[in-house]
Amino acid sequence: MSQEISAELVRQLRQQTGAGIMDVKRALVESAGDFDRARDLLRTKGLASAEKRAERETREGLVDAYIHPGGRLGVLLEVNCESDFVARTDEFKALVHDLALQVASLGPRWIRREDVPAGEVEHEREIYRQQAAAEGRDAARVDQIVEGKLRKWFETACLYEQPWIRDEAGKKARRVEEVIKETIASTGENISVARFARFPLGERAEGGSGG
Repeated sequence: MSQEISAELVRQLRQQTGAGIMDVKRALVESAGDFDRARDLLRTKGLASAEKRAERETREGLVDAYIHPGGRLGVLLEVNCESDFVARTDEFKALVHDLALQVASLGPRWIRREDVPAGEVEHEREIYRQQAAAEGRDAARVDQIVEGKLRKWFETACLYEQPWIRDEAGKKARRVEEVIKETIASTGENISVARFARFPLGERAEGGSGG
């Protein structure tokens, strides 16, 4: 271990990433003490391990409620994790509450694109085909145009595809799914949104549930 890597640097990186002390030290050595590069290394490795946790069963978690000021909009949201220990952490609670705020703000209809009924997807696809034809688009490019518009639609309709509302304006926003994976990497447990319901005053409740 290089003596140039101070205990304070290790402490700061652990605080920011939630990684274990040996992983932090290895990342700092690999990056020659470059804090930002070490953080990126830990994030990359953490997200890779998060993918492996995606199949693990989640039976614990929290239900959170958000009521918009004025009482004209409410959200109920269930997010699951593997243990009651993680469910009680401030990090998990903050994620759940922010996800409820996300649903309130951007009004997704489903959780993941895999949850969208095939008929709904084909309906949107046909609308975009007709739009392209009406605009006189090159027939050879119609499919490419349609799929591009469909991706944009998924970013609106599906919670996991939406841009994270907590990211700063003017910068490239992470997708909600990326934020969840970062928390998986940090906590060491699988985390998933199970279901949500959005209640706009005077309208039918909107909601989604996992497959």
